Amino acid sequence: MSAFVFFAVLAAALLHASWNALIKSGASKFTSMLIMTVLQGAFGSIIALSNALPAASVWPWLVASALFHSGYKLFLSYAYEQGDLSRVYPIARGAAPMIVLALSGFLLSDTLAAFEVIGVLLLGLGILMMARGAFANGESRRLVPFALGSAVMTAGYSIVDGLGARVAGDAVLYVAWMFFLDALIFTPVCIAFRGRGVLKSTKHDWMIGAGAGAASYAAYAIVVWAMTLAPIALVTALRETSILFAVVIGWLVMGDRMDRGKATAAVLIVSGVVLTRL
Repeated sequence: MSAFVFFAVLAAALLHASWNALIKSGASKFTSMLIMTVLQGAFGSIIALSNALPAASVWPWLVASALFHSGYKLFLSYAYEQGDLSRVYPIARGAAPMIVLALSGFLLSDTLAAFEVIGVLLLGLGILMMARGAFANGESRRLVPFALGSAVMTAGYSIVDGLGARVAGDAVLYVAWMFFLDALIFTPVCIAFRGRGVLKSTKHDWMIGAGAGAASYAAYAIVVWAMTLAPIALVTALRETSILFAVVIGWLVMGDRMDRGKATAAVLIVSGVVLTRL
């Protein structure tokens, strides 16, 4: 991985943590998430529809990706209704690489190196510490299954998009179509789960949604582009440094409670991700 790609992915990690903080700060997590998705879809449509249609071989990847992304945002919105950014985000992002590695190691009969096993154990320990912290501090226990559901969706779209962008041969166009399809799927799903009241929004909601949409679009475009130039596993691992960014933002900006257990758990999660991706 070149230095330029390395720092670009780090910037994407900061952008990712930042848009999550914006969504968390909104009065209605679902309304802000819906606005973000619609704006991303509108921008994506401009790029997508001004170019030739993707090849037939790309469409299964795009549809699968849009479904995973919609599921991801659904679970994440519910999770943020239940818990702090610095609690939900590390569980949601940290569990994803562990799920990918577990699938490859146990379902696909891949051989795990010793440091990968250690990485999985560190990931598991860090996530358990985060979950235990929620229970011990009297936080809503419902945040844990929602955060883990978000992690499952993240694992799915990480694999699909890394491979799909390579099949497409054009990361920018691939991301544009993905966000366009995501908006078409997430909008009716969001209304179905939350009712038409989710469509009621304020100027503040639009400001949050627009800021989150711009940060999210840029962050993911950078990541998918990087996956076409560097190993998917390395890009995914480096991207998860966003966990530390989110913990710091939650603590310093949003006033989340910080204690030694939460800080230790975040460090274990990031360390585990790094070891599984070496």
